[in-house]
Amino acid sequence: MANDTSIGPSAKLAVLVDADNVSASVADSLMAEVAKYGTAHVKRAYGDWTGTGLRGWKEHLLAQSIQPMQQFAYTTGKNATDAALVIDAMDLLYSDRLDGFCLVSSDSDFTRLAQRLRESGLTVYGFGERKTPKPFVAACDKFIYLENLTGPADTAAGPAAPTPAAGLKGDTALVNLLRNAVEADSDDDGWARLANVGNSITKQRPDFDSRTYGYGKLSELMAATTLFDVDRRSSTGKATMIYVRDNRRPRPAPA
Repeated sequence: MANDTSIGPSAKLAVLVDADNVSASVADSLMAEVAKYGTAHVKRAYGDWTGTGLRGWKEHLLAQSIQPMQQFAYTTGKNATDAALVIDAMDLLYSDRLDGFCLVSSDSDFTRLAQRLRESGLTVYGFGERKTPKPFVAACDKFIYLENLTGPADTAAGPAAPTPAAGLKGDTALVNLLRNAVEADSDDDGWARLANVGNSITKQRPDFDSRTYGYGKLSELMAATTLFDVDRRSSTGKATMIYVRDNRRPRPAPA
């Protein structure tokens, strides 16, 4: 299967969690986010479960039916958990029964794993804190910051408050990203389907997320900038489609 960040709810996913690196408090919101991209056929959390450091994970493992994978810390300062997760990921890859992987860690050690999985045509979703090194973020098809997920979290910061229009318009990188994506997918009248715009943005910036700016949906973010026209189109028996247009473009003359 070709890499596609919108492979759909029928996609078979493996969720592999570096429990040594991720707080248990995000478990519920993490699995809710995963459900947006497909069905978690494999759910595993890796760590040394004989110690007390992962005690907070216990109730979440049971509630979410996540399988704990025991990995002893053989040597101080060496992360055996990472190696165990990578080995299992490759075994699952060669089983040829999955459409994608969710790698949950803020550790750059998984950069090459993400690259290898994508080279095999599988979609890779990364999950980690904002401190995650950029190489790992860029190696994924899509990267979701744990701080953006709703629900309890003890990460560095919770969901962001909505950024006002002035702040959004002053963010040159954001404005250029949005405008370029709309232009690339627009028709002769300048209208672009929002779903296509979102896919174009993610291909350029795997970690792009409207929630980073305090907006739950891309359509809300684009409307908040006041730089785009937003049009919801519906027809009998069909779902509503959202289209956006750079409002700097001249409107076509009436027929």
